[in-house]
Amino acid sequence: MGQHPAEKHRSDPICFSPYVYRARNHVERFFNRIKQCRRVATRYDRLEANYLAFVQLASIRLWRRLNESTS
Repeated sequence: MGQHPAEKHRSDPICFSPYVYRARNHVERFFNRIKQCRRVATRYDRLEANYLAFVQLASIRLWRRLNESTS
């Protein structure tokens, strides 16, 4: 995928860092994967502590699944 052409009337170029873009891509993919858990996506829990605990459990589950496939 390429970048959009810069605006002709723009005097200074847009700051673009491939490292920041790569990190942002990792974060977005993480949230897309974690939202596959229905309970996280719909926020069934009323208490913030319960929701945070389930997000942590889902993150651990995702981390273990990704690490088991590479070993």
